[in-house]
Amino acid sequence: MTSLLVTGVGELTTLDQSLGTLADAALVLDGGRVAWVGPSSAAPAADRAVDVDGAAVIPGFVDSHAHLVFAGDRSAEFAARMAGEPYTGGGIRTTVAATRAATDDDLRANVGRLVTEALRQGTTTIEIKSGYGLSVADEERSLRVAREFTGETTFLGAHVVPAGADPDEYTALVCGEMLRAAAPHARWVDVFCESGAFSPEQSEAVLRAGIAAGLGARIHANQLGPGPGVRLAVALGAASADHCTHLSTADVAALSTSDTVATLLPGAEFATRSPYPDARALLDAGATVALATDCNPGSSYTSSMPFCVALAVREMRMTPAEALWAATAGGAKALRRTDIGHLGVGARADLVVLDAPSAVYLAYRPGVPLVRAVVRNGELQWQR
Repeated sequence: MTSLLVTGVGELTTLDQSLGTLADAALVLDGGRVAWVGPSSAAPAADRAVDVDGAAVIPGFVDSHAHLVFAGDRSAEFAARMAGEPYTGGGIRTTVAATRAATDDDLRANVGRLVTEALRQGTTTIEIKSGYGLSVADEERSLRVAREFTGETTFLGAHVVPAGADPDEYTALVCGEMLRAAAPHARWVDVFCESGAFSPEQSEAVLRAGIAAGLGARIHANQLGPGPGVRLAVALGAASADHCTHLSTADVAALSTSDTVATLLPGAEFATRSPYPDARALLDAGATVALATDCNPGSSYTSSMPFCVALAVREMRMTPAEALWAATAGGAKALRRTDIGHLGVGARADLVVLDAPSAVYLAYRPGVPLVRAVVRNGELQWQR
C-alpha cells in the first residue's frame, strides 16, 4: 500500500477529542490507517495526493444494528401498517419461512446487495445479525454467510419463538445446541426481550449462555413498551441496549451510569409509526447514544445512515453534531471498537467525502445523495 494525501478538505470532522473539527484541512492515509491530520498548508508529502476541492470529510458510518440475512418481501405488511394496523413483531415468522426456503447463494446475494447499498451511503462498518433461521442449521448458515461480509456478526437465535414451539424448550435449544453451532461464526449474542418474544428470565438465560461461550452481549430492549430489557443489559454489562423506545427515568439513569450504549433506531419508528425514543433525555443525562439503521425487511427497510441522522435531528431533538457522533463514534462504542468511528491518528482509514461544504448537510438536505466517495481501510471503495 502507498501513502495518500487527502487535501483541500473544506471541513474535516475528526471526532477525535484532541483534533476536533478542522477547516481547510488535510490528512495522510498510510497502511490502512490515518497517519497525519492537520491544516492543508502544513501537509507532508505522500506517494499520491487527491484534492477534494472544499468538500466536507467525515468518518465512515458505523451501523451497529442490522438484520441483513433474510429472504422474501414484506411490503404488504408495511402498506397495512401505513393504513393503520399496529406493529407487533409477528411478521418476523413470515421472513423466517422465506429464509429457510432460500439457498445459501440466495442469502449471500441479498446480503451483498445490502452491504453494497450501505457502503454507497457511507457505511464502512456494519454489524449483521442472524435471527431469521430459528433452527440450528439455519442460524449456523446465516452467521456463516454474514461472516463473509463483516467481523461484527451477532447470534440472534432468540429473535422470536418459532410457530408451534414451546418457549422454554426453544430457549433451552438456543442456549445449548444452537449456540454451540453459532458461536464459531459470531462475535455477539442478542435477544429480543419483549412481551410476545422472550421473557426477562429467558432473555437473561440466553445472554448468560452467550457470555459463557465467549460472546459479547447485546439486547433488543424496550421497543414495543416499557420493560426490564434496559436494566438487564446494564446488569449484565451488555455493550448495547437497542431500540430504547420506551424508557423510564430509572432506565435513563441506569444507562447514564454504565458502559452500555443506548443504540437508537429511528428507521424503525419511521416505518412502524411508533413514538421516537427520547434521545434528548438520554444525552442530557450523560448516556452514550448510538444511531443505527435496524435494516430489516419488516420494520426498517433502510440501509441509509444519512437518513437515520436526519430523522434523529428532526424527530429526536439531536443536534446535527450529536447525530453524526452517534452514527460514527457512538456506533464504534456500541461495538466496543476504538479503531473506527473517528479520524484521529492511528484510526482505521475509513472516511466519507460529501458533496457538501459541511456535515450539517446530512440533516439539512435529507434524502439527497450527498456521498461522493467512500474510503475503507485506506482504499477507495466507491466513487460517484
